[in-house]
Amino acid sequence: MPRILKIAAAQMGPVHLISQRSETLQRMILLLQSASTLAAQLVLFPETALTTFFPRHLIENRVELDSFFEHNEDILSSPNTKPLFDEAKRLGIDISIGFAERTSEGKGYNSSIYYSARIGEIIAKYRKVHLPGTSEPFENPDAVNQLEKRYFEPGNLGFKAFRAPDLIADVAKKGSQVEEQGKGDPVLGMMICNDRRWVEGWRCYGLQGAELVLCGYNTAGFAPDLWGTRRKMTATEAETEAVFHHQLVMQANSYMNSCFSISAAKAGFEDGKFDLIGGSCITSPEGHVLAEAKGKGDEIVFAEIDLEDCRQGKEKVSSAKVVVGKKID
Repeated sequence: MPRILKIAAAQMGPVHLISQRSETLQRMILLLQSASTLAAQLVLFPETALTTFFPRHLIENRVELDSFFEHNEDILSSPNTKPLFDEAKRLGIDISIGFAERTSEGKGYNSSIYYSARIGEIIAKYRKVHLPGTSEPFENPDAVNQLEKRYFEPGNLGFKAFRAPDLIADVAKKGSQVEEQGKGDPVLGMMICNDRRWVEGWRCYGLQGAELVLCGYNTAGFAPDLWGTRRKMTATEAETEAVFHHQLVMQANSYMNSCFSISAAKAGFEDGKFDLIGGSCITSPEGHVLAEAKGKGDEIVFAEIDLEDCRQGKEKVSSAKVVVGKKID
């Protein structure tokens, strides 16, 4: 049975240290409205979508640092974020957003949430597991730093797949007599940036029957102190390589787990000098790129997919027993 879903990546251009929260929020709302003109049902925003990618900076003032975080569980009601959720509910579009989370215990996480417009609630949260970089800045004063290990704890929620309710009409519901995989609400999973490079998250989701994996990211285009090959590369060569590796892991893992994926970048030169790659894309269970960003600015990447396309790989190729929400035998 076809299960058609219209999905979009909301790629964002650069957000600077001096960018006002209200301006960034308005850009996100405009992207959401643009996606609505395409009848998108689900929109993915990037990692740390609400602010600049602050972990590249050494910030020692706690008040300043906390200004980049969303605090406790107030993201639905905070003035910095509420208008976006209100608009998503008005338009009837589910959204997933990456942000810096500060818990009531004072811990920081690089997090993402999934908001169901039909329910009007956050139904899933993920915290980034694979934190890259260092805790201290590089000695090279010109280096591009990656201080996630300084500001964030490793994620502690695991890779838990979930169903997105009522995105598709006339599907089997929990408790119905239809028990087969591929008949109910879409099964989704979330990961963030560096997580996409490692097999653990993908396979955990694959074994839970995930049909669509969402991945927001902020990936440096040129950071030779942080990563790269042994040979020296120009900034252009390094960015080309980074985009290649990004799409490689999205395509390969989508194919290996017979699922669709959406990846959404924050891209361009933040603060005029810190380059982030674009490359936002939607990938099929066969590993094909169905749609991708044309540039490095604010842009909607859209595709209409049929989740039935996941069934061939999951039922005819994979030898793993898949039971959503239960222990794998």
